Amino acid sequence: MTQRTFFPSLRLATLALAACAAGAHAQDGAPANELRLGAYFVHDDVKAHDLSGPFTPPGINIRVGDVTTPYIGYIRNLDPHWALDLAAGVPPTVKTYGKGPATVGSVPFNGQEVATAKWFSPSLLIDYKFMEPSSALRPYAGIGFNYTRFYKLESTAAGDAANGGPTRVHLSRSIGPAATVGLQYQITREISVVASYSVARVNSHYRSDTAGNIRTTSIHFNPRAAIVALGYAF
Repeated sequence: MTQRTFFPSLRLATLALAACAAGAHAQDGAPANELRLGAYFVHDDVKAHDLSGPFTPPGINIRVGDVTTPYIGYIRNLDPHWALDLAAGVPPTVKTYGKGPATVGSVPFNGQEVATAKWFSPSLLIDYKFMEPSSALRPYAGIGFNYTRFYKLESTAAGDAANGGPTRVHLSRSIGPAATVGLQYQITREISVVASYSVARVNSHYRSDTAGNIRTTSIHFNPRAAIVALGYAF
């Protein structure tokens, strides 16, 4: 995904969010804004093509470790049932492990930590809250899009050894659909507890460079995230 594609989309989403926020008002005396803080438990259901390139044996693939990171969410209630939902996590360090043959040449590969990366991955969704605002327990469902940018990608010593030398790694950005389902339990007018489950489509092109030897693959991360949080309405 190129910057030319991404930045207009981001500007459009920002303008839409600002316009809705400016036009929204609290209904039935309910607060219009809500801030949520909690924890993201993220599992990437990775599907990737085998790595291809010079001096690359068949069957070289990867898996990505699970991560837990702080969650931050901002909710703008548009009316008693509809809300804008901006969700993000503090960028975690994600570890990538080799998958495939036990060794590459004489170097251990399968199960070895071969690379690390950080990702920034906010989602913007429109949520529908079921039940009436007076109900203490309200299920909700939302749909929207996710943006993911990878940075601080580093090949580990094991990754360099498997690749045949110091290696630079790159992953392209991604914009894709996202969805969530959740439950919100209102403790007081301002305080609530929230639990949700979110999915997104995150597709990226992988490229590594080892002394001019270029290796590539396509990776579908398919993150699945459970969220537990406290909400404060104002």
